[in-house]
Amino acid sequence: MLFVGDDWAEDHHDIELMDASGRRLARARLPEGVAGMARLHALIGEQLGEDADETAEQVVIGIETDKGPWVQALIAAGYRVCAVNPLQASRYRERYGMSGAKSDGADAHMLADMVRTDSHQLRPVAGDSAEAAAIKVVSRAHKSMIWERTRHMQRLRHALRDYFPAALEAFEELTTPDALELLAKAPDPASAAKLTLTQIRTALKRARRRGDIDTKAGKIQAALRAEHLGQPAVVAQAYATTIRAATAVLATLNEQIKTLQGQVEQHFGQHPDAEIVLSQPGLGPILGARVLAEFGDDQHRYTDARARKNCEDHGVSSQAVA
Repeated sequence: MLFVGDDWAEDHHDIELMDASGRRLARARLPEGVAGMARLHALIGEQLGEDADETAEQVVIGIETDKGPWVQALIAAGYRVCAVNPLQASRYRERYGMSGAKSDGADAHMLADMVRTDSHQLRPVAGDSAEAAAIKVVSRAHKSMIWERTRHMQRLRHALRDYFPAALEAFEELTTPDALELLAKAPDPASAAKLTLTQIRTALKRARRRGDIDTKAGKIQAALRAEHLGQPAVVAQAYATTIRAATAVLATLNEQIKTLQGQVEQHFGQHPDAEIVLSQPGLGPILGARVLAEFGDDQHRYTDARARKNCEDHGVSSQAVA
């Protein structure tokens, strides 16, 4: 067996090769990219000999990530790659010194020794298909974009509370197209009070609002024209400038979230396991895509049902539905 510690940075990798007894066999700093990967294969080949390709499964590599072209190249070469959680690495580092100080060379040694002594406790990077990896990319991006919209909406809400509380009464949801359109058109109390019913009805219709449009428009106009405590005119105008920017950002996020949703549904619909995932109660295309993305489709990832349940208990399912 050959154990490799790979302490990665953006432009290089500090590598240490170790045998089963813990003896250092080689150490090097390799550049990120094809040249660095070729040099790593050469270092491993020097230790394994002419049968390096046939004995690649005897190479165990510890690295603090499970993403990126470098990791994919390691997996493609047939090596066993263990993605070490940075918190695990931090705790393990304390075995080598009370300070827990981090250095690239020392971390490469620590990672090599960690996979030598504790590889049975570490989970190898799953061999998910490219289709599952694509679903993970778009579903996580879609979820992150929704989180980002929520953060911007909260900033908008706080700003309106400071100078324009009537808007919070007029619009139940600040991320809807009609609310964003009207706030962009009239971002301060004075201009909002001048909005006509026709302007409000037009915005509601463009947003494809259902129900009694006239009644809704009347309630919005009444709320915007009601008396509220406010700020001096110059301060309100300053806030209005920030509100126009915030509504523009939210409108863009709405558009991109819709685009990403289509991509999630498309990628998920093409996966052969989609029908199985959707057969579970409560799962639609978006939530189903997230579940598939987080659990993966590597049939050898979980040794049994209990292992999969343990993974679920440790947050994979909550990550999917968040």
